[in-house]
Amino acid sequence: MARAQSIASDDNIPNAPDAALAQQNTDQSGGTQTPQPTSMEGKQTKRILGIIPNFRAVSVDEKLPPQSVKEKFVTATQDSFDYSAFIFVGILAGVGQAQNSYPEFRQGAVGYGRYYWHTLADQTVENYMVEAILPSALGHDTRYYTLGRGGVVKRTGYAFSRVLITRTDAGNETFNSSEIVGAGAAAGISSTYYPSTYQTWTKVGQRWLTNVTLDGMTFVFKEFWPDINNALFHQKQ
Repeated sequence: MARAQSIASDDNIPNAPDAALAQQNTDQSGGTQTPQPTSMEGKQTKRILGIIPNFRAVSVDEKLPPQSVKEKFVTATQDSFDYSAFIFVGILAGVGQAQNSYPEFRQGAVGYGRYYWHTLADQTVENYMVEAILPSALGHDTRYYTLGRGGVVKRTGYAFSRVLITRTDAGNETFNSSEIVGAGAAAGISSTYYPSTYQTWTKVGQRWLTNVTLDGMTFVFKEFWPDINNALFHQKQ
């Protein structure tokens, strides 16, 4: 009889693993534990919308080894000759022709061809100067390191400031002479194949400013791409 009572009493004692599991479930349902992140916060993709190259964007908190000279030239080549680059150049050429930016190029198919090859040359020269040649000589890291935290104003300011601030191959911040000097050099080189009326210092300066501004806007878009991607496609870990 005493043994039967003992067995009955033991049946009322919860098994330790079962109790721990129950307590864990209670904690999770009660909201006392810190929830695990479910979205790909700050996670960059190799392409934007599956089309636009995004090979130089680094996800939040991602640690990468220093860039080699080869990698700098490879990414400059990808940005210049990826299939999407030709589409982007085509759009810019069309806008330029619609605005009659260079009357000497004229209209029609032949005129569009002139706009197209000038724009393609501009983009290619600028990419190699800013992403490969100057960074290799100066030891600059050409990748965009996503901030991913803070308000819109803070992140926008950070992104646009990358035209002035970059990382060295050693991981330190420094003045982005690769961007500023490289964009200026590209603008100067481009003047050699434009009509003589566009080879003035004013026109070179305008192309220089345009190059830097476009790069800054590109950095801003890269910064917010993970948020846009998550909102549109609900990417999950």
